[in-house]
Amino acid sequence: MNVRQLTPSRRTIAAAAAMIGTVSLAIGAHAALNMRALDTAKSVATQSANPAAQPSRLALVIGNGHYPDANAPLTQSINDARALSAALRKSGFDVDMVEDASKDDMVRAVSRLKSRIRHDSVVMLFFGGYGVQAGRESYMLPVDAVIWKERDVRRNGISIESVLDMMKEQGARARLVVVDASRRNPYERRFRSYSHGLAPIAAPDNALILSSNAPGKVADDVQGEHSVLVSELLNNLDAQAGVESAFNKTRSAISRASEGEQIPSLSSSLREDVRLGDAGG
Repeated sequence: MNVRQLTPSRRTIAAAAAMIGTVSLAIGAHAALNMRALDTAKSVATQSANPAAQPSRLALVIGNGHYPDANAPLTQSINDARALSAALRKSGFDVDMVEDASKDDMVRAVSRLKSRIRHDSVVMLFFGGYGVQAGRESYMLPVDAVIWKERDVRRNGISIESVLDMMKEQGARARLVVVDASRRNPYERRFRSYSHGLAPIAAPDNALILSSNAPGKVADDVQGEHSVLVSELLNNLDAQAGVESAFNKTRSAISRASEGEQIPSLSSSLREDVRLGDAGG
């Protein structure tokens, strides 16, 4: 036997090595494509589950009307919440509406809002019902609030300032608040330090706050489906105008109609106006 014939030539070895290299490259390329496809699928799934993909306009609307301690329900608060929710949805807001909310309901609603706020979010809070000031803060009262002393307000209520602070901490682009709670309420004579109306609510950076009456003042509900504040606000929510203009027109209209007896409080620190008809903000 010729041993030389059994020994592979250099050319054969080189060809085999080249073939092996080609196969390896093909396997590597195929694996890379598979990994890329897997990464793409993961990215799509992540984006779908990512809260950042949610609408950039968020609103929490709370209408509380049936308070056990009150002589009669506040039917306007419920009507206001429903009508304002419908108007905000038309303006591109993703609205979470809560009616006759207990303390737990309100805490959960605020928590839901917090989890969805992003740096590009325009966020609005509306509260209609009974409000009380305590310790220089204004509190929204749930329907199951048991109020006998000032500390009960802080324990049972939700501070509007705390919700504004949460919006700021979450990095909301703009913060809008409408509070229709400057009513005489069934708790006002239960403790000595009680003060009428709401405390002044200062607008933090890039915020706009409208309240139904001046600090320390109360307003009686008038006959009608909606409160005076929400009626005028709905009339002035023009899709082509900015929200600050709408709030200012609402304030002026109520002041004129009441001959100065009811002058809503308006506080603004907006750096940019929010256009209600433009989904881009």
